[in-house]
Amino acid sequence: MMPNTMPEKAMKELLRQRGGEVEAWLSTCLDGREMPPRLREAMLYSLLAGGKRLRPVLCMSVAALCGLTPERVLPFSAAIEMIHTYSLIHDDLPAMDNDDLRRGKPSNHKAFDEATAILAGDGLLTDAFLAMCATDLPAQRVLAAIAELALAAGSSGMVGGQEWDMLYTGGPTIALEQLRAMQAMKTGALLRASCVCGALLAGAPLAVREAVASYGTALGVAFQIADDILDVVADTATLGKPAGSDVAQGKHTYPSLLGLEQSRALAHRHARTACAALDGLDATDGQEASFLRALAEYTVQRVA
Repeated sequence: MMPNTMPEKAMKELLRQRGGEVEAWLSTCLDGREMPPRLREAMLYSLLAGGKRLRPVLCMSVAALCGLTPERVLPFSAAIEMIHTYSLIHDDLPAMDNDDLRRGKPSNHKAFDEATAILAGDGLLTDAFLAMCATDLPAQRVLAAIAELALAAGSSGMVGGQEWDMLYTGGPTIALEQLRAMQAMKTGALLRASCVCGALLAGAPLAVREAVASYGTALGVAFQIADDILDVVADTATLGKPAGSDVAQGKHTYPSLLGLEQSRALAHRHARTACAALDGLDATDGQEASFLRALAEYTVQRVA
């Protein structure tokens, strides 16, 4: 264990606590809104399907690291989860990854239908920006964070990464650098933005924003490699989605390019890089810095 790293049990408890706060906010986020009942049901079906709520917790924790009470950024943090959930609904569609399971339940288009699933994703994406605007902080900070998140989620981030993934799937082997670039857009951009948005909302100085951006970037790589490994070594019950689907679909992953052992070593290296990026921030809030380090370590311990 690295110095100033929170014990795993304490890290998991704080992750559970903050994830629960996000869950509670999301459970009421559509209350009082006029919409077709079936659309509401489909949106909540995926939004409340579980998960650790990693992205919103990152936003809350970085905000706390920068001196802002986590609850102050709760609407914005929950909006990040709404965007993440929309992307999962659309990724599972037959025109994309064609997955029948998500978090141990039928995918949205299986539980409802393809058209409703598309609209549920559209609704979550658009309503997320409404949630961000409800963040009770100085408008300049909120606007800067919205711009950061939109950049990460859009065509030069998550959406563009998904397009590269579709273009590469089933094709010739790609170079490692191509894989890195694609995954940095598809997965890493939103994780990085979750961290940067927390700092922006807290009004953190540039040096701190750059440090947490480096943390988020390295965490994103470690997280993606771990996910790629789990697709190979875990079973469907553990994953909550079909095991081995990456191989079956002809997707290019870190294990397919580097093998399992090199992939594990690379994941651990990026987790250490993430931890090191926070050096010097303990004086701001030692508990939050140690929590974020423990979170990075836990990401790769799953595949140790």
